[in-house]
Amino acid sequence: MAETPADPPAPSGVDTTVAHSARVWNYWLGGRDNYPVDRALGDSIIEAYPQIVEGARADREFLRRSVAHLAGAEGIRQFLDIGTGLPTHDNTHEVARRAAPDARVVYVDNDPMVIAHARALLAGEEAASFVDADLRDRDHVLRAAAEELDLDRPVALTVLGTMGHITSYEEARGIVRGYMDALAPGSFLALCDLVLPDSEAEQEALRRWNEGAALPYRAHSTEEMAGYFDGLELLDPGIVSATRWRPLPTEVGEIRDVEQYCGVARKP
Repeated sequence: MAETPADPPAPSGVDTTVAHSARVWNYWLGGRDNYPVDRALGDSIIEAYPQIVEGARADREFLRRSVAHLAGAEGIRQFLDIGTGLPTHDNTHEVARRAAPDARVVYVDNDPMVIAHARALLAGEEAASFVDADLRDRDHVLRAAAEELDLDRPVALTVLGTMGHITSYEEARGIVRGYMDALAPGSFLALCDLVLPDSEAEQEALRRWNEGAALPYRAHSTEEMAGYFDGLELLDPGIVSATRWRPLPTEVGEIRDVEQYCGVARKP
């Protein structure tokens, strides 16, 4: 990938000597909020597994399609975006408000660079706000979110590319379950994450990530992905590669599977 022409100033608390997942992801998506160490790791992973960029973009496209569907066909007007990462284009509140101008979004993250950019992006934005918190602190997150959202009404919880950072799958599953238990009936979960690498190239890419990034990543089995949706009503087409979740008619050409798997489900 082409090198970013100029590095952004580092907000207070940001370590630019170690690659960070949000910034590497930003690099793969063509953003400029990254540093040489992020680009070096990103390029190293691309060298091992070039399809990783396609996977990152598919994850982002899933966000667009799922949020548009939830705000449109499902009538959801409230979104809680956990582990939002660095903003790019078509962020959750932008997609949701195109389908429903009265939609409200609360973003949650605790990375200093994410926080700085989110505050700049959301300045003057009345329908979207940001909570500086660790997603593990569910009670704090929900109390803060309740200042902007009515948690007695349905909320869409979006969790993309985040739960693999939780070392234990059981803990990750418990976190997601805890949030869904706290939300009203009729709420939705939209989740996307990495499935177990099934090729040497994918395994090498994951190894390079875990050696070079500040936060290691844990891939899921397909059974583990399904576990996040236990007790919920999965929408068609179920748990699939992110490229295969309701692709738009305008997405012409052959659809290829990516290592990011996803699903959307309703709380009864």
